[in-house]
Amino acid sequence: MTKAMYPGTFDPITNGHGDLVRRAAAIFSEVTVAIAANPGKAPLFTLDERVALARAVLADIPNVVVTGYEGLTVEFAKQHGIGVVVRGLRAVSDFEFEFQLATMSRHLSDKVDYVFLTPTEQFNFISSTLVREIASLGGDVSEFVHPQVAAALLAKRLQKKPG
Repeated sequence: MTKAMYPGTFDPITNGHGDLVRRAAAIFSEVTVAIAANPGKAPLFTLDERVALARAVLADIPNVVVTGYEGLTVEFAKQHGIGVVVRGLRAVSDFEFEFQLATMSRHLSDKVDYVFLTPTEQFNFISSTLVREIASLGGDVSEFVHPQVAAALLAKRLQKKPG
């Protein structure tokens, strides 16, 4: 019974994220989707909004828990008895950063291992950054995110419109 976590900012959660969570949930006994506060990135959605959206998107997966967190990922993992961190690799360019992250984490704690999953081909190009940009310019993001996320992005866009 191995518990895993899938950490990230999830600003917002995309269909690519959902794909990785579903596949991780088939491998591990429990998957914690750990949403980082990450104020340094100036997220579009608050931590509470990101947690609520992820819970809505992933509600049908019984062995998935969604929570927010602050601080070091390895510390969160150790505090919650989680032995594996799942990370997604969309392209070769992701590997270098993720490899550095995993190596640094191993220096901080040898109790947490990293597992890398690649997304299903149809989700390979989706990123939260691109989804936010398309939505902010009035583009249709329904192919890339859950309907509830698309509605939340539209609401944010409308809030920012002057007048």
